[in-house]
Amino acid sequence: MEERTPQAAEPSKLKKILKEWIIPFGIEILVVLLLLKFAFFLTRVPSGSMLPTIQEHSILFATHMYAPEKTVQRGDILVFESDELGEILIKRVIGLPGDEVTLDHGELYINGERYEEPYVVYDENFSGTWNVPEGSYLFFGDNRAGSLDARKWSEPYISEDKLIGEARFTLWPLSNFGFLE
Repeated sequence: MEERTPQAAEPSKLKKILKEWIIPFGIEILVVLLLLKFAFFLTRVPSGSMLPTIQEHSILFATHMYAPEKTVQRGDILVFESDELGEILIKRVIGLPGDEVTLDHGELYINGERYEEPYVVYDENFSGTWNVPEGSYLFFGDNRAGSLDARKWSEPYISEDKLIGEARFTLWPLSNFGFLE
């Protein structure tokens, strides 16, 4: 019977570590990186424009958006690029492509019908009408009195190619931990 030398055991031990630890860990990192690139992302809320739904400086979990024309619904909270402001914003979808949106002293009408907004607590006595072009969306903040949104932008419509994803879940602060509505 042959005696094993300590040197002969070393390659076997290295193979075992590689097989049981390094390769699985590398695969896990690759999967997480792919998910972060193509499926979901984290985003930080820059302002209090979505109060009381989302607190200022909250950290949100969001899913990437690939077919907005098929998936976006009125009331969704989306993450998008604003060319006008040069930053990433988080606001609520109010107008869909082809909609006529009217604010009459804070009362919202979409295509002539009154639309209830239970999420708006801090309202503003504002009036205006917007005709949302095809391929674009209209966004307002829930905190109407403190939101720099489409009502005040020189270009109020956001093109669907600027939509990044949908905010789904609040991770921070822990007092607001949970799904967004």
